[in-house]
Amino acid sequence: MARLENLLGAQSLALADRLLADAAGSVGAAGSSSDCAALVTLLAHPGPSVGWLGEVLGLTSSGVTRLVERLVRAGWVRRSASGQDARSRRLELTGAGTSLAERVLAGRHAVLSRALAALSPSEQATLEELLGKMVASLTDELTVAYQVCRLCDRTACRGSGGGCPLRHTVGHD
Repeated sequence: MARLENLLGAQSLALADRLLADAAGSVGAAGSSSDCAALVTLLAHPGPSVGWLGEVLGLTSSGVTRLVERLVRAGWVRRSASGQDARSRRLELTGAGTSLAERVLAGRHAVLSRALAALSPSEQATLEELLGKMVASLTDELTVAYQVCRLCDRTACRGSGGGCPLRHTVGHD
């Protein structure tokens, strides 16, 4: 293994650990990384079905049902009354859920900003270009793109002028 791959792996794992710990801390002891991913995904995509959310989060039918029940009990999500099948019901964040999703994103921003602080503005610009290429190569499948972006701040890519590197999400995001 080359040093570059080893360093990238170490950095990726350390960032993932910090992001997940920060996100779980945002929702409290009862929360999980799946809770955070669900809240951030629902913030970006209001009104999806339970089944769609389960696909994006990579959960089984029973797993997403338990997740949604937990989020509803916490007062963060509400289900629409429409649809006979529970998996076809639409989900939306409550005010509390929206606030919590925004706190998760703010924590994510803080963790990533700390990691990037070691780089000069020029190095950050270079890294942004390189990471854009790497992220763009991750998938050509829409569902996988949503999985990759399940904790992304959609406004960051939209507002940058560069857009989402997973181009096939444009118009669907």
